[in-house]
This record gives sequence, structure tokens and C-alpha cells, in this order.
Amino acid sequence: MIYLDHNATTRPHPEVIKEMARATEIFGNPSSPHGAGRRARQVVEQARAQVAGLLGVASEEIVFCSGGTEGDQLAIVGGARAERQKSGRHGIVSSPLEHPAVKGSLELLEREGFAVRRVGVAGDGTIDPEELSRALDGSTALVTLAAANHELGNRYSIAEFAARAHAVGALFHSDLVQAAGKVPLDLSEVDLATLSAHKIYGPKGMGALFVRRGIEIAPLTPAGHQERGRRPGTENVMGIVGLGAACALLQREGPAWAKSISLLRDRLEQSILAISGARRFGGSDRVPGTCNVGFRGITGEVIMQNLDLSDVAVSTGAACTSGSLEPSPVIRALGFPREEAAEAVRFSLGWANTEAEIDVVVAALGEIVRRLRQLDLGKVRYQ
Repeated sequence: MIYLDHNATTRPHPEVIKEMARATEIFGNPSSPHGAGRRARQVVEQARAQVAGLLGVASEEIVFCSGGTEGDQLAIVGGARAERQKSGRHGIVSSPLEHPAVKGSLELLEREGFAVRRVGVAGDGTIDPEELSRALDGSTALVTLAAANHELGNRYSIAEFAARAHAVGALFHSDLVQAAGKVPLDLSEVDLATLSAHKIYGPKGMGALFVRRGIEIAPLTPAGHQERGRRPGTENVMGIVGLGAACALLQREGPAWAKSISLLRDRLEQSILAISGARRFGGSDRVPGTCNVGFRGITGEVIMQNLDLSDVAVSTGAACTSGSLEPSPVIRALGFPREEAAEAVRFSLGWANTEAEIDVVVAALGEIVRRLRQLDLGKVRYQ
């Protein structure tokens, strides 16, 4: 199989697996005072330092959690609740491009009486900082905008966004899940930030939240003493070791991988756009490895299924529900009608992909598009 769906998940790197295997011998509870507990605490704190090193922050500002979804909710819901209790602010600002983990947290806050505003976006998925400023006022408690979009790959200036939020006294959170380890990140103005291990060649079910020193967040469950009272429960030592190893690996290899992955992505994209009727969704400033394209008149779902039959794994923003296709909300937010939004297919590359694989995919894709058009198949039809 040729795997081009790294934005969905990544295969754990052999170096990460090796470190996690070693951790199977470290069975103590990190909160226990005896030798086994102290050894577990030692590797947990070593991993905390590795995560902090990748993000360029202090170790004590890292909170371990179960992944990006929990991290986003802890930051957004916990941050907003704490801010409302402190200052009475009840406004949240975000965008229509955010990941479902963020959207779910916003919907929860709306049910609790928070007022959520979503800034407008351009047709290529970019966000004008002036648009953000116009959405902010003295009632804004928190702003949440991703550092990179999960479907388009667009990069965003989170330092500038954070400065705009701070200008009105609001907290700023960013989902780093698609950006961490791929591009340099400036968290100097960021208050809260989330990352997920399984997006960076680490294990599933593990993530981390950056909480800047002095920022208060309300725990989502009755607090225990773990993770400075922010996320109770005995620490997942093996998962934490895996996340730490993945962060250390990316701090060392990430810049070189980013260059090679960018070259492969460009090779793939240029070849795809040479196919009749192909077009690209998204902006020009993107993280390495992400390419979102569509073929006029053919649904992304059909393209994905045909590539799967050729042992090529890609993704589409469209989900199949009760026999009808619902286009990606991200592509729809760019202003595309439903039929065109349903054409989107996302290719996302990783460190192990090769030029030979890209050439195989392009050849298979060209034949699939030619056959579907010849047979007049693959058109989107809504009930």
C-alpha cells in the first residue's frame, strides 16, 4: 500500500516504537514515592522536556492528555470557563475552517451561553488579521485559530493572531496538530496550544497541551493532583514516552524531512494539475506534505475509492451518510458550491514516501480520471 493520508494519522516511527518497548519495563505509578514510582516519574518528566523542546516552551507548561480532541476541549472549554468566572467575558472567536474537535468545544460553550463569532475567510482559505480584529471586542474571552488547516494545509500567523487577541484582553489558543514538527512555530504570544502524538509518528491516544505560565484553565473533570491539577488520572507512561520520543525525533529530523516532503508534494501536485480538469484548493503558504485537489465533475469520494482499489490511501472531506454525499465544511467555507466542494481529495505525505510512489500514484490517478470521464461516472448527485 502507498500511504498518502498522514494528516489523518501516521505510522509510529521505529525509533518511537523502540522507546515505547523499553517503557514496558517501567510499570510504576509516577505518583508513588518508591523506586519504581520514581523511575516512572523520571521518564515522564524526560518526555515532558522533549515535548517542550519541540515547542520551544518550558517543561512545566506542558500538560499530558489523551490527544488533540481532549487537548482542544481542555484549552477552549477550560480556558473560556475560567475567564468567564474571572472577568465575566463570554465571547469566543474562531473560524469556519477549524477541526471538528474545536467545533465540538465551541458548540458546547454555545449551549452554556457563550457567544461564538466566526471570522470570514478568503476563497483560498486565508484569514485576514483585520477581519479577526473586527470580530474582537471587550467581551471576548478567548480566540481559537489553528496554526495549520487539516484539509488545506494552509499555514497561519498565530503570533499575529495572538497579538490581536491580547489587544482586547482575550486569551489565544491554537490547535498545532497539523503544524507541530512540520514548520517552525512561534508560541511567544500564544497562551494555550494543542498537539497530538499520532500525527507526528507517535502513538494514538496521547497528546499534550501547552498552558503558558500564569494562565488559568478549569479542569474538565474533578481535579486530582496529577498534571498540576489540570488533568487528573494516573499518567499513561508508555504513551507519554512515545510522544516524547516523537517530539525529540522531529526536533532533530523535522527540518530535513520538511524539505524532502515539500519536494515530493510539489512533484505530486504539479503532475496532478497537468491532468485535464484538475484544480487545487487552498492557499500557497502551506505546511509540507498537504495537497488538496479536485477533478471537475468527479466526486472526491469516487476518486478515493478507486485509488483504494489500487492500494493507494488518500482522504476526502466528504462523508457518506445514508447514501448521500455531504461536502467538506472547510471547502464549503471557501465559497464553493456543494457540487464543487464534493470534488475535494486530500493527499498528505510523510517522511517515508518516495518519488517512485508518487509516480505510481500519478499514473494510477490519470487512468482513473480518464476511465471515469469516459464512462460518465463519478458525478456528484444530491437527493
